[in-house]
Amino acid sequence: MRRSFRNPVRLVPFAFLVPILLGTGLLMMRWATTEHVRPPLVTALFTSTSAVSVTGMAITDTPNYWSGWGLLVITLLTQLGGLGILTVAALVILVVSSQLGLRNRLLVQAETGEFGIGDVGRLLRRIALTVFACEAVMTVLVAGRLWLTYDYPFGQALWSGVFHAVQAFNNGGFALYTEGLLAFSRDPWVSLPLAIGAIIGGLGFPALFEAVREWRQPVHWAVATKLTIWGSAALLLVGFAGLLAAEWTNVSTIGQYDVPGKILASFTQIALSRTGGYSVLNIADLQEESYPLLIVLMFIGGGSASTAGGIKVSTFFLLAFTIWAELRGEPDVTIGHRRVATASQRQALTVALLSVALVTVGTMLLLLLTEGVRFVAALFEITSAFSTTGLTIGLAAELPAGGQLVLTVLMFIGRVGTLTLGSAIALNTRRRLYRYPQEQPIVG
Repeated sequence: MRRSFRNPVRLVPFAFLVPILLGTGLLMMRWATTEHVRPPLVTALFTSTSAVSVTGMAITDTPNYWSGWGLLVITLLTQLGGLGILTVAALVILVVSSQLGLRNRLLVQAETGEFGIGDVGRLLRRIALTVFACEAVMTVLVAGRLWLTYDYPFGQALWSGVFHAVQAFNNGGFALYTEGLLAFSRDPWVSLPLAIGAIIGGLGFPALFEAVREWRQPVHWAVATKLTIWGSAALLLVGFAGLLAAEWTNVSTIGQYDVPGKILASFTQIALSRTGGYSVLNIADLQEESYPLLIVLMFIGGGSASTAGGIKVSTFFLLAFTIWAELRGEPDVTIGHRRVATASQRQALTVALLSVALVTVGTMLLLLLTEGVRFVAALFEITSAFSTTGLTIGLAAELPAGGQLVLTVLMFIGRVGTLTLGSAIALNTRRRLYRYPQEQPIVG
């Protein structure tokens, strides 16, 4: 047991499991629901896992099922989960860099900024300051809009602003409205701050800190930062254009809006679909061609060491550059005049293929446990759970207990799995003193 816990990477699952179980116990109290009845174990466990993993997927009518105390517990669990993710990611990066040897340690430190293994306290303080500053700005904008324009009482407007700011920046998706943020789909003072907060929270602290520090000279950004920043921008642009084109005439979504309303609703929905989990459109009423687009965006997710899930933007675009180099017959994969290490390419391929396998197995289990479910609907819910996005077409609430437990396990694995796997691979990297003769099997 002592040997197992000596490696801090192995503590990551326990660091998330403990607050999940604690949150489950709190949410099972009678005072946590509006009816003052004890919720089922599966409901409490699902909600707690969704909050701590900052997924935001709900199987209940959140504002009407949970009492004010229950909503406060969900908020605290989301904030704890978001800070825990960023803290664990920071510590894992520093621990991994400290065990890679001097040469590789300098390379990792160059990729993650100016922080070293001795700067843990300063790094964590900077992360916490960034989180609370962004949430404070979003709270002021949203609460002020609700108070001044929608005539909310000040206390209610402030609570709504705090709740949704915490959810947005930490890439959760719980809302105080039964239909999500549908009522604010054409209100830029509410939807845009939350969308921008979700984007910032989904970039990850290494890319965010370096982009802010070197904003005048993007050419000097590290490869990981370039992949995350420019890759996220590309995904937002492609997703926005695709959703706008697919839903332009759909009267159930944006077809009845004017042109500025269509643009705003499409952009905010794509920004929130990649990581945040909020819906400003009715997801169940989307056109069929919109679902594959959202599934791909959710599966890719956000930046490394962020509150977003998925295989991560840097992983996806690293694989894209690898494929492009292979098609051109290039001996090396180069990004921005930098040669990418073969180990990084193998790690990206491992994370991507294992993620595909998990989503495939989860979809099969959901289809087996539930009758009459469409394949696209099952794939959508499973991808949303694994990527900790939280979008749902309404299927999660209708699933039997077995199906909801499958989503719960996928949310937990999606949150701790990729981080633990990537760190474990990095720590287990070793150099052999011998090499076997090379052979080139036939591929394709």
